[in-house]
Amino acid sequence: MAAASIGSKARPSNFEVAIELDRIAEELEGEERQRRLIEMRQIALRVMNSLSSFNPRLIGSVWRGTARIGSDIDIIALAHSTSDVEKALGGYIIKEKGSVTFKGGIHAFYFKIDLQPNEVEVVIRDSADYTEERCDIFNDVKRGIQLQELERLLRVDPIRRFVPRRNTR
Repeated sequence: MAAASIGSKARPSNFEVAIELDRIAEELEGEERQRRLIEMRQIALRVMNSLSSFNPRLIGSVWRGTARIGSDIDIIALAHSTSDVEKALGGYIIKEKGSVTFKGGIHAFYFKIDLQPNEVEVVIRDSADYTEERCDIFNDVKRGIQLQELERLLRVDPIRRFVPRRNTR
């Protein structure tokens, strides 16, 4: 939008913008950013343990390692019944719930949990029609990380990043 506003035809890709925003966040937030990432991954682990029977997967900036101030924690759970997932989240206060339609007409239900200072968004997808999606920013598969992988990551390399080296377009 900025390039268009000055009449430039050359525009950065989503990938290039994301890499630059990540660099700026690293510069501004410093070591605190790494501490926050570990804390957010530990919170994700607790929530994912509650959802263990729903094959939870951590995705988004906390999975990627690019979380910054204001980032939320994104988890996908696979289930036929949203009420079963809500019961599994019984130990948490659900501040919002609803349905959402993603690109490609994919319908899902979500719960937002407020775990100050973090927000966790759990998206429930039907396991029967779940397929991996491509990331709009990095154009790779949003593989994410499962519960056991997250446990290992926190033990071995808690600040590891999952960002492609270059745009895969």
